[in-house]
Amino acid sequence: MRVLIVESDPNLGWLWKRHLERFAMTVTLAADQDAAVNHLEHEDVEIIVMDLVLNRGSAIAVADYAAYRRPKAKVVFVTNTSFFSDGSIFQHISNACAFLPSATPPEDIAAVVEHYGTSA
Repeated sequence: MRVLIVESDPNLGWLWKRHLERFAMTVTLAADQDAAVNHLEHEDVEIIVMDLVLNRGSAIAVADYAAYRRPKAKVVFVTNTSFFSDGSIFQHISNACAFLPSATPPEDIAAVVEHYGTSA
């Protein structure tokens, strides 16, 4: 399974990456919107794990581009904010499949990615 992680905090991104690789996933890290869109332009992915709030760019723009360029790819949003805490993210972003708090243990994030990636 090919996974793209879009996370501005490199330490958190590497933590998630290591846990996903333990599940034999191929993982690429992108720190911002430009890097994520560039990856999606050239590489296929099944799952995108993305922080809802990026330091540079928009996670919603990345999800929108993914819906166009990689329509089968699902997005797992991870955030430490209360944006969309009412679940409305699933009404606004068609490829969103999960919405998790940043404090979710990395092994649980990996399990969610494995679940949604294998059902793709």
